[in-house]
Amino acid sequence: MQFLKSFHKQNRVRWIFLGIGIIAVLALTTLNIYSLYALRQSTIDSAKDNKKNQLEEFTYQVRDRFSSPFTSLVKLNTEHLQETWDANKEFPRRYYKVLSEALSDSLFTDIYFIPKNINACHEDTAPVYKYSSESGVFEPENDVPQVVCDGFSLAVSRMQVALNEYKWSHRVTFDAHRSMTVSLLNLKEKSVVGHINLQIDRDYMVNSFFEKELKEEFGPADKSGIVVWLRDWMQDEILTSSDNRYSYNRDVYEIDFRQRFPNLLNNWILQATFLESPTVAASNASLTRNLIVLGFAVFALFGALVFMFINAQRERELAQRQAGFLANITHELKTPLAVMQAAGENISDGRVTEGNRLRAYGDHIYEEAIRLRKMIEKLLDVARVDAGQNVVELAPYHLDEIAEKVYSSSKDFVESKGFRFEINTADKLPLVMVDADHIETILNNLIENAVKYSSREKYILLNVKKENGNVAVSVKDKGDGIPKKSQKLIFDKFYRVEGDLTVKTKGHGLGLAIVKNLVEMNGGKIRVDSNPGQGSTFTITFPALIKGMDSNSQSKRTKAADKINTEEYVG
Repeated sequence: MQFLKSFHKQNRVRWIFLGIGIIAVLALTTLNIYSLYALRQSTIDSAKDNKKNQLEEFTYQVRDRFSSPFTSLVKLNTEHLQETWDANKEFPRRYYKVLSEALSDSLFTDIYFIPKNINACHEDTAPVYKYSSESGVFEPENDVPQVVCDGFSLAVSRMQVALNEYKWSHRVTFDAHRSMTVSLLNLKEKSVVGHINLQIDRDYMVNSFFEKELKEEFGPADKSGIVVWLRDWMQDEILTSSDNRYSYNRDVYEIDFRQRFPNLLNNWILQATFLESPTVAASNASLTRNLIVLGFAVFALFGALVFMFINAQRERELAQRQAGFLANITHELKTPLAVMQAAGENISDGRVTEGNRLRAYGDHIYEEAIRLRKMIEKLLDVARVDAGQNVVELAPYHLDEIAEKVYSSSKDFVESKGFRFEINTADKLPLVMVDADHIETILNNLIENAVKYSSREKYILLNVKKENGNVAVSVKDKGDGIPKKSQKLIFDKFYRVEGDLTVKTKGHGLGLAIVKNLVEMNGGKIRVDSNPGQGSTFTITFPALIKGMDSNSQSKRTKAADKINTEEYVG
């Protein structure tokens, strides 16, 4: 009777496992289908991202097309230009050569010039000059087109605002798609030498340049999977496209991406729609094939499960017969084995009744477990660094701000140990590229060591200062100090300085090893200055983000850069 119960119980277990296997197959199938669709979507998104990057890169190629005739201007001396113009009302020959080459470019038609930072269109005493390709010099011009005056007005007004903060000798200002004005600056005197205005040939730019470049860059839509239109959003006009077979129609094509030009052609924008490219079509075909293969695999797997279940049932029946035979044999041996088992249990069994000893051992085990956990955490930190698995997230920071944060969070703990804890930070510290979490870990380790190994005068100073173009943070104490022979070894893993205080203080020799690794991962250096009985000073240094500049100068530079990125292009 007991045998039959066992038989039915095992039979239920087999059915349960068969059900679990079927559910697992269905779950894995669902997961694979989801993964296939996710892979297909990832392929589509990747193709779109590539096209977006291509579109953005194209706008920079356009910018380079405008700036290429004037790249050599950056190398020319604007101070010499001002002296020559003030003396003879002429440009140096090198400038004329650049202007002559620019005028030979079909993109530009005429070149005009006004001296100083005034709009000569509105000043009777200050004429406007026009470059003559025949004479090769600038000549006074009375009949000045309004579009030239508009370009000069825009450049003059912008230079009046940005002159004091501008750091380059040339600045380019675009008046939409009509003209481009190059402002020439004397950085030494913080003055404007003059403005050169170049008229843009709109017909050539649209019909010859953009139409050709868009077709060459993106090609037919049925091959590239993208259609790009050049649109004047102010006039709501489509100027040209990469494939003329596709007319711009928002009801038919959804605009997937819009890309502006970097600091030029403010009224024009590139708009693109994504079609099914060959890559996407191949991805769809691959998805269909994978689904078919997956279907056959699932069918085969279900068949295998049923086949194995039937075979297992047959083997179970055979095992049942074998078990009946063994039951009969073991019944004959049961009595002597029971006697031997009872004797063994009496010998091996033990009883513990002293609860106080168990409690004391438990407290000790708990305390040692906490200590062990901390040691393991430090070992894991070292192991992650050695294995290159520690992630560094660098960002610009002021080290004095991080130091003050650490000081505030550690002050109560340090002072509770009887220490006098101070911080000293310098003004106008430059930015550094570090991981803030790593710096906090470094400083906390150094402060903890200072607390541990200061049995004499209890004093800790956290100091932040500039040092030879770098930013230095130091933790100084007046503790027991470190012998000279040990100072080169304290950053090695598991090394501890021999001494009475070290013996009495718990530690694992990992803290300074972690500190050194984190400092080096953040591009810094660490050094120690210590004498036995006089305390220790640990100093970490990081290179300044922009050497020779204080924080206010960096802030101004950042603001100027932001303004340049949004308003104009520097040639």
